Amino acid sequence: MTAAKFDVLGFGNAIVDVFARTEDDFLVKHGMNKGSMALIDEARAETIYQAMGSAVTISGGSAANTIAGVASFGGRGAFGGKVKKDALGDAFAHDIRNIGVTFTTPMAADGPATARSFILVTPDGERTMNTYLGAAQNLTPADVDEAQVKDSAITYLEGYLWDPPEAKKAFVKAAEIAHAAGRKVSLTLSDAFCVDRYRGEFRTLVREKTVDILFANEIELKSLYETADFDAAVKALQSEAPLAAVTRSELGCVVVTPGGVVPVPAFPIPQVTDTTGAGDLFAAGFLLGVARAQDHETCARLGALAAAEVIQHIGARPQRSLKVLAAENGLAV
Repeated sequence: MTAAKFDVLGFGNAIVDVFARTEDDFLVKHGMNKGSMALIDEARAETIYQAMGSAVTISGGSAANTIAGVASFGGRGAFGGKVKKDALGDAFAHDIRNIGVTFTTPMAADGPATARSFILVTPDGERTMNTYLGAAQNLTPADVDEAQVKDSAITYLEGYLWDPPEAKKAFVKAAEIAHAAGRKVSLTLSDAFCVDRYRGEFRTLVREKTVDILFANEIELKSLYETADFDAAVKALQSEAPLAAVTRSELGCVVVTPGGVVPVPAFPIPQVTDTTGAGDLFAAGFLLGVARAQDHETCARLGALAAAEVIQHIGARPQRSLKVLAAENGLAV
């Protein structure tokens, strides 16, 4: 097998994030469930934007954030996602290319606008997301670059984009190309609501080894196996997944393989500012570690380091070089 040109290629929703600080009363007034992610239409998006006050706009999207993290570690990343040829689409493409990520997905000339997510951060650092998916949902199999997939050590798929039928076909196509080329495939469950909708399909992907590396947080894992018992869920996962990483916020994570379960602590930080992107950046460190043939504990520590960096500031992409941070913590990859 030839050496990979890219460490990680991610496919997911191409979204521009709009961040604002707010109080819990604002969430109640506008009928939002704190800490959740709600899908909204264009009219609701406009209503929220007009009401939310001063905001900061930063390119985002779960898998795109992960690939941004890979690049910050000094890794070679590529991203596939759909934007429209509009102001926000141009901003997304500029931002992701500017950090060294290869982005070649053709922009849509017409149809829905580029996706945007309104992220409201309360004083405790919890984020409540309202997302208009727009053009992001229109990824198709034709947008999958076969050569790019073959040239990537790991193809990473975002569970949020399992809803649209054409995007699902694109994911399956990418996985088939990756495995035919001897590469690995990874999936993040993204959200407990995604798991509720596609529990059977996600478990089939894991059991049939379509997915080699699975990411979930504790809530998503419990939903996947329909149990409130974390240990029981881990045991079930252990019987099905070749490799999985389950994040548990301040409790760190556990790395799960058929041969055992390894707990890895979180990196201590002085204060949580914004939890947006914690799981995305954890995946960045873990995947780059796997791509660079690190042991599983080192992969998890790289992930924990990246997550710790991103939750100390507003925004879901690193503000400090993760490569420098890794070296400072004896974790150079």
